[in-house]
Amino acid sequence: MELRDYLRVLRHSWVLIVALTLVGIAAAAGYSLLQTPMFSSSAKVFVSTSGGDSVTDLQQGNSFTQQRVKTYADLATTPIVLLPVIADLELDLSSSELASAVTAAAPLDTTLIEITAVHEDPALAAELATAVSESLTEVVESIETTQESDAATSPVRLTLVQHAAVPQRPMSPNVPLNVALGAFIGLALGIGTALLRETLDTRIRNERDVEAITDAPIIGGIVFDPKAKERPLIVHADPHSPRAESFRTLRTNLQFLDAGRTSRAFVVTSSIESEGKSTTAANLAIALADAGARVLLVDSDLRRPKAAEYLGIEGAVGLTDLLIGRAELQDVIQRWGRKDLFVLPAGRIPPNPSELLGSAAMVATIAEVGRAFDIVLFDAPPLLPVTDAAVLARVVGGAIVVVSAGRAHRAHLKGAIAALQNVDAPVSGVVLTMLPTKGPDAYGYGRYGYGYGRGYGYGPAVAAEPSAT
Repeated sequence: MELRDYLRVLRHSWVLIVALTLVGIAAAAGYSLLQTPMFSSSAKVFVSTSGGDSVTDLQQGNSFTQQRVKTYADLATTPIVLLPVIADLELDLSSSELASAVTAAAPLDTTLIEITAVHEDPALAAELATAVSESLTEVVESIETTQESDAATSPVRLTLVQHAAVPQRPMSPNVPLNVALGAFIGLALGIGTALLRETLDTRIRNERDVEAITDAPIIGGIVFDPKAKERPLIVHADPHSPRAESFRTLRTNLQFLDAGRTSRAFVVTSSIESEGKSTTAANLAIALADAGARVLLVDSDLRRPKAAEYLGIEGAVGLTDLLIGRAELQDVIQRWGRKDLFVLPAGRIPPNPSELLGSAAMVATIAEVGRAFDIVLFDAPPLLPVTDAAVLARVVGGAIVVVSAGRAHRAHLKGAIAALQNVDAPVSGVVLTMLPTKGPDAYGYGRYGYGYGRGYGYGPAVAAEPSAT
């Protein structure tokens, strides 16, 4: 993934990311509120040795003291020091329990020992720190005492130089730190979830997803129209809309397809149903006729024909009657509108659509209409459910595959391309439909050389086009 892909994912999933971040903050705040406040208090003990008369004696005494300070700090949490504290303060604790609440540290290159006690009662925390410090001075003096002449003396002396003060604020929980950590963890989970969802999502959303599957050119992008069911023929109903402009852009790009092929006939199909291939074929035919071309739209979907319904013409007699010899071509073709747009409806639904579309009569019909019209568009069934479109595309010599952004999956498009390749039917181009006009995947006409408004973009449809099979 490129940087822009990560930014698109973040924009697309910002609600999820913000929600998980807030959850992390709430969890951290709740945890902090449920914790018992703990107070910390410290006392300091100075370690010294018996004085000497010379500089050498003083240096040796100072070196000896620094060597023993670490030992005395470790001694502070032993039972010999803690048991007297428990007895004096009448604590209902064992020496090991008290040791867990007391720490002793000796700062580097000093002869100080800092004894810290932590307890939920601030006053008791101060008492514990002071009591442990006093007990340590007595224990060290007792251990280090030597017998010289008639007097018992100790070469080391511990002095309590700082009594523990009663703390005013708890040391834990640290609410700001916990909230910050909760926000960070929630943010990380949100971003991770968004990236994982994007990785596991196999739906086709933009042109890069299509280019990763096929080398066929992307010749158009049809923006999403929430009113598509009410006005499927958008080029006719609202010629100034962004969606109508999408079809005019597609019309322009279609002129450059298969430049070396004399026939200008194309099969319009899709991988699965409801991707908008029938509305694409009908609107493209209208756009081509508006440009002055002599166009024939053939409804070759002999299973679920839609052209007659969309264009508002009689569809009882059509292609099937022509193929079985019950009618002539001029008898079943109907003119639509004031331009040179003609429609050949499907007619009655036969029991053997694939056989009819691959018959010699169909081959002859394709050749005949190819000579009579500038461009012929065959609206065919989806490729994955049935083989009709693949059979027809092999005879016609070119296929335009319609892909619905946000509905079709990569496996669907791969299967559709493979179905055409298996019968040596060339893929002339790919058309992306149902592209959103807002959001991180907003589709821009700049990709196809036209600027319109603020731009529109690739991405998942927020609703479906009319079911066009």
